[in-house]
Order: sequence, then structure tokens, then C-alpha cells
Amino acid sequence: MSSLKLQKRLAASVMKCGRKKVWLDPNEASEISNANSRQNIKKLIKDGLIIKKPATVHSRARCRKNREARRMGRHTGAGKRKGTANARMPEKVIWMRRMRVLRRLLKKYREDKKIDKHMYHSLYLQSKGNIYKNKRVLMEHIHRKKAESARLKVLQEQAEARRNRSKAAHERKLARNAQKNAEMFAHIEDNVAEDES
Repeated sequence: MSSLKLQKRLAASVMKCGRKKVWLDPNEASEISNANSRQNIKKLIKDGLIIKKPATVHSRARCRKNREARRMGRHTGAGKRKGTANARMPEKVIWMRRMRVLRRLLKKYREDKKIDKHMYHSLYLQSKGNIYKNKRVLMEHIHRKKAESARLKVLQEQAEARRNRSKAAHERKLARNAQKNAEMFAHIEDNVAEDES
């Protein structure tokens, strides 16, 4: 049996694939060996004596299955880890994400007029100083602070009203006393005038 190296090379060139993808019919080896031009090779391809093998399957099914399992927490124990905890999930990245979440919340609250610029600034600096570990804690703090400031405002208003009331009462008392004194002096002057006459 003659070598079909030439035919395989020509077939690969005609079908635009690699030599290992070319299948030559072993039962028709003598006929294939006679084909020494691209024209003859094309005819053999048309007749089905030379075939382009299908692409080899490289399935991702196992990979997908493993990835789903890892999402559920499987295959991630101590024995599967190569890098340090910081190499696997850097502390800096965690910090950056946290800061961005907190700052985004503060910005939104400021734009919605839920906090004023002074409160925004103090909370911004406190966030940078690692006081709030997550968004929930920061929101709770803001609500507490707002409730506290509202309570203080009510107390101040009540104290102001009390001061105004006591001031008005004091003024009324002074006016009454002044009137009493005036009436008493007028009475005394009348008595003195009667005695003299």
C-alpha cells in the first residue's frame, strides 16, 4: 500500500483544516493514491472518499457543575486553598467596596435633603475613620441622630415657650404692682389733701 501523505496534505489544504482532521477511506486507498492534484482531491471529497472529521468536543459541563458547587460553598476548604486569605480576597478591595457603599449612601441622603452638609461632612469623616462597618449601621446611626436632633429641637421650643410665658407673667406682675403702687400713692395723696383742707 502506497503512502497517502501527499493526498492528505492536499485534502487538508482544500478543506482548510489540519492534516489530523482529514479522514481517508481505507477501503478506497488505491483510488485515493491515484489522485495527485487538487482537482482530483475535490472530486474524491464530493464522492465522500475523503471526509473532514468533526471538531473534537471540549465539554464545559463538568466545569459548570463544579462552579455551581463552589457557589454553594463546596470544594473551598483549607485543603483547596493555595494563597493567603489576603491574596484570595484583599483587605484593600473589601475596604474600598465598603467606603464606596457608605459614601454613595451619604451622597444620596444629602441630595435628598435627608441630611444637611454639616452632618454629611461629620459622617463622611467618621466613615473614613472605620466607625461604621456596613450600610445598615450607618443608616441606623443617621436615624438615631435625626431623632435626637428633632427631640432637642422640640425641647428647645418648649423651653423657649416656657421662658416667654414666664417673662410675660413677670411683666404682667410688674405692671400690676406698678398699678397698685400708683393707686396707693393716689389714695394717700387724696387723704393728705383732705386733711390739709
